Amino acid sequence: MMDIKTITVVGAGTMGHGIAHVAAFAEYQVYLVDVSEDVLASARAKIEKNLRKGMELGKVKEEQMKAALARISFTADLRTAASAADLVIEAVPEELPLKQRLFRQLDELSPPDAILATNTSTLSPSEIGSVTRRPHRVIAMHFFNPVHIMKLVEIIRSLDTSDETCAAALAVAHHLGKQTVLVNESPGFVTSRISALVGNEAFYMLMEGVASAEDIDRAIKFGLNYPMGPLELADLVGLDVRVRNLEYLHKM
Repeated sequence: MMDIKTITVVGAGTMGHGIAHVAAFAEYQVYLVDVSEDVLASARAKIEKNLRKGMELGKVKEEQMKAALARISFTADLRTAASAADLVIEAVPEELPLKQRLFRQLDELSPPDAILATNTSTLSPSEIGSVTRRPHRVIAMHFFNPVHIMKLVEIIRSLDTSDETCAAALAVAHHLGKQTVLVNESPGFVTSRISALVGNEAFYMLMEGVASAEDIDRAIKFGLNYPMGPLELADLVGLDVRVRNLEYLHKM
């Protein structure tokens, strides 16, 4: 199995800085890449804030926080970050052309044996990997927000993903302290497909005046034991992300 020591995360938004946080805390060397210096500065501040919260709760020691932050290089230099990576995890917006353009770049810049993973919640890893010369080393690793708290990572095999790539992705997720499920290529995978159905039904009920948004969420949380109501979840994920996911699922 591949020995993963350095992880490069591309995209320093909510998901990207969360993935960088857990990877650095698990003692991987991490590059966090973004085109915006402001976004990188914000990402560093949020990672430090979440680590300090962990200290307040007694889950993180001060030396662990300092060591984790020291393991992360915040950079706009994709070439350097990709060339150092054993595993690249892409965390840019849910737009297939954008992800494909990035994967073409990553294929050129990263070592030939590096694994290229997408954090997509819906899109096809086969379509994303098809633009590379290493589709067997492309896989989806779907993390959940907030990454440092949520336990699951969906591992989605593309039509071309090798057993070695799959085993390496599973091993990294487990080293991060995550639970995993292995999913074969299918639009929306498991969680996004179910979440889209529940969320749509909640929106229809709100539109029909069945109950208020607050009471729909309360009913689902306390009646069906969901940790968060579907309308709360849509607010957390972002309606722009939810719309893109639904449009893709509709096309499929």
